Parts: sequence; C-alpha cells; structure tokens
Amino acid sequence: MPERTIGKALAAVGAPLALAGLAMQVLPGRGSSVLVLVLGLALLMTGVVMSAAAARS
Repeated sequence: MPERTIGKALAAVGAPLALAGLAMQVLPGRGSSVLVLVLGLALLMTGVVMSAAAARS
C-alpha cells in the first residue's frame, strides 16, 4: 500500500476525531475529551506529513 494512501487514510480518520474531541471539550459533560482530541490531532498531523512527504519524493 503506498505511503500517500496511508497518509490520506490517517488524515481522514484523524479529522473527525479531532473535531469530536474539540466538541467534547467545548460542550458541557464528562468524557475523555483530551484523549480524543490529542489522538485525533496526532493522526491528522501524521497523515498530512506522510502525504506531503510522499508527494515530494
């Protein structure tokens, strides 16, 4: 599987997770909002970097 495809998949999973974590952080209530936000941002950034690196090479 090409690196660019993996990067796109990671970014596609990370973006909704980051938005869900952000929504859980802003809206009242309990939950693991920080964990979801950090995980989503990590996946999103990893996917973007992998896609950009694959596009440059």
